[in-house]
Amino acid sequence: MIIGVPKEIKPQENRVALQPGGALQLIKHGHTVLVEKGAGLGSGFTDDLYADAGAEVLSDVDSLWQRAEMIMKVKEPIAVEYPRMREGQVIFTYFHFAADEALTKAVVDSKCIAIAYETVEKADGSLPLLIPMSEVAGRMATQEGAVFLEKPKGGRGMLLGGIPGVQPAKVLILGGGIVGVNAAKIAAGMGADTTIMDINMPRLRYLDDVMPENIHTFFSTEANIRSLLPSVDLIIGAVLKPGAKAPNLITRDMLKEMRPGTVLVDVAIDQGGCFETSKPTTHENPTYVVDDVLHYCVANMPGAVPYTSTLGLTNVTLPYAVALANKGWKQAIADDPELKMGLNIANGTIVYADVANAFDMDWEPIESVL
Repeated sequence: MIIGVPKEIKPQENRVALQPGGALQLIKHGHTVLVEKGAGLGSGFTDDLYADAGAEVLSDVDSLWQRAEMIMKVKEPIAVEYPRMREGQVIFTYFHFAADEALTKAVVDSKCIAIAYETVEKADGSLPLLIPMSEVAGRMATQEGAVFLEKPKGGRGMLLGGIPGVQPAKVLILGGGIVGVNAAKIAAGMGADTTIMDINMPRLRYLDDVMPENIHTFFSTEANIRSLLPSVDLIIGAVLKPGAKAPNLITRDMLKEMRPGTVLVDVAIDQGGCFETSKPTTHENPTYVVDDVLHYCVANMPGAVPYTSTLGLTNVTLPYAVALANKGWKQAIADDPELKMGLNIANGTIVYADVANAFDMDWEPIESVL
């Protein structure tokens, strides 16, 4: 199979979908790897490293898309890339369809095979291709939140961990999954008074047992959330419904219950955001203010630490990419229930119900395209 790795062109996105070692692995399986010139530079991987691994480095991105039978990306295709997608071509990347109707329609119209990293799912419900980026985003959420609590950045002017004689900041984390736990680890490590909210009681019991003493658990209801808003300084949205739009847990009217300079970090923005007032931002312009509350809603947070993120991502995507290349997408999906869950759209048909439901579109069972 011919695998193409284009350079990411979403603003401030420096990750790459395949590092040179991964290219070498695919080539050793007898496949051809095409890499766009400069694709790995943002993550610290030069064109020479790809060439030494046996990849073909191309300066013409249109040629790469035309030749490739499978495209590996990090972020979803953006408008300029829509015409490059074609019927039968496998595209393996983060899609987050439920947050983008235009992308969903473009992929349907192209009749390509869209396999989404974020919906590849194990039998226990875990999402192996989302975990490393969730780990990065969770840790970054607290890190960025601490920065934007500084007065020059628009925050309340608080040091997250406080000092002797001065109370630390209070951090509220909505969601006790991978993002939430990693956000809490950093917040607790910096000395913040941290609360994790979730609707899963067994999860809350587990977290109560294993997390540091300055992390508290609280069952998530609207009333309980509202009870904390007047006293919290940083709120991190870390909820996820795989493949579906995130629920709005903080509504516009709730902002009035917060103190001026409170910081909201919405890690769920890729799935539409879990704050009603959230809208995607970039690393270049990461924040905006609504009702005196600072919002940080960068849609590709791990793109700020591309070396770490690229290695973390390619560690987990490579085995699936090898299977897709070795067997073809239909056989690979038939052989692997986890990968089967990643198929969202094929041959113009939506086969992942939550994607269709987000836009009241039709869908069919996966078996209809196999």
